[in-house]
Amino acid sequence: MNIPGSGLAKGLAVTLKTMTKPVGTQQYPDVAPELPPRSRGVIALLEANCTVCMLCARECPDWCIYIDSHKETVETPGAARTRQRNVLDRFDIDFSLCMYCGICVEVCPFDALYWSPEFEYAETDIRDLLHDKDRLGEWMPTVPAPPAHDPMGEKSKEETSAEKKAL
Repeated sequence: MNIPGSGLAKGLAVTLKTMTKPVGTQQYPDVAPELPPRSRGVIALLEANCTVCMLCARECPDWCIYIDSHKETVETPGAARTRQRNVLDRFDIDFSLCMYCGICVEVCPFDALYWSPEFEYAETDIRDLLHDKDRLGEWMPTVPAPPAHDPMGEKSKEETSAEKKAL
């Protein structure tokens, strides 16, 4: 049987319990939390690796990635003909739309997108949550190094091909 006001009493009990915590206990805004390794926070962009393949934007279920580019002619000395390459003009992620699923990071074949554990990027205006390529690049120094390979695990393709060539 539910007694009227029992929910209110339970809520007040939780509030009272929180208020009576020892003074030495510190919580989030005062003390940074200890996050597990490789935590998801904000997406960082390594612009040099981006080839403007558009896979991240096409696979994004929220359509929160905006990319613009132009073609540039590259002449290689000794080559029979000139080549063209895409040059990144705009790479924006709208974090007000992003649901942090990580599909863009997983689908990028050139390792241009990474998870940074930084999570303190709140803004007072929602329009400031549209991060451009320069702002996304600022998160790269906070990206942790990948975990070390398992010494007892399978060798990488590069190692096995190098061993075959040496034989």
